[in-house]
Amino acid sequence: MTLEKNFSNLMVILVEPNGPLNVGSVARLCSNFKVDELRIVSPKCDIFSLEAKKMALKGQKFLEHCKIFDDLQKAIFDCDLVLASCGRIDVNKDSILVSSEDIFDWTLSFKKINNLAIIFGREDRGLTNSELLLANKTFNIPTSQINPSLNLSHAVSIVLYELNKSSKKDLNNKLKVFNLASSNEVHDTFVEIEEMLLRVGYLLKHTSKAKISKFKNYILRANTSMHEINVLRGIVHQINWFLNNSKRNKEHN
Repeated sequence: MTLEKNFSNLMVILVEPNGPLNVGSVARLCSNFKVDELRIVSPKCDIFSLEAKKMALKGQKFLEHCKIFDDLQKAIFDCDLVLASCGRIDVNKDSILVSSEDIFDWTLSFKKINNLAIIFGREDRGLTNSELLLANKTFNIPTSQINPSLNLSHAVSIVLYELNKSSKKDLNNKLKVFNLASSNEVHDTFVEIEEMLLRVGYLLKHTSKAKISKFKNYILRANTSMHEINVLRGIVHQINWFLNNSKRNKEHN
């Protein structure tokens, strides 16, 4: 199968995989669907083991050249659009989950994306709520409510198939220019916002993470552009400048 890509590079990111057979199977899928790079965050198994290599077959090059990170945020440092797969039923109620089919129809409605990343969580418990908030969008694969969790490699195969299928649709009539704020830009902005709101007393240390997560979810749902996030960041910088100068003036008086 060949992906009619509207993106320059596709990265598959696995977070703390603990099964070498799954990792090998995902490497094989990367070869099947012409993924550009496999990235692994803090693997909990030997990803270069004989088991993994046997499962990878023609995808062994993805094992040999995969990039390993100790933190998810570092793994998405150069990604323009980040999508996260979520199979958990206890996900934050403020999060909006889109189906895998709908998310890729949306992704392919843009003219050109440089680096697209798709994140998959741990085999036993998926991604944490804070990790999900590192993504621009979170999606799920519709399954039975009785047993919603999928095997890691099965989930990757379905997702890459859905992406491939979406690319065949005629979505070229009204393609939008891609100018969404990257997940890193959103994350860095909210680090500054949280620090500022703690400083002025609006947030309390023990509840700040929960409150800032709700605000961040709102911004992500709004498909915030790079210009809009820069405006928000500029406001934060101006408030911090005012607070710093007010403090100096009081000290001098």
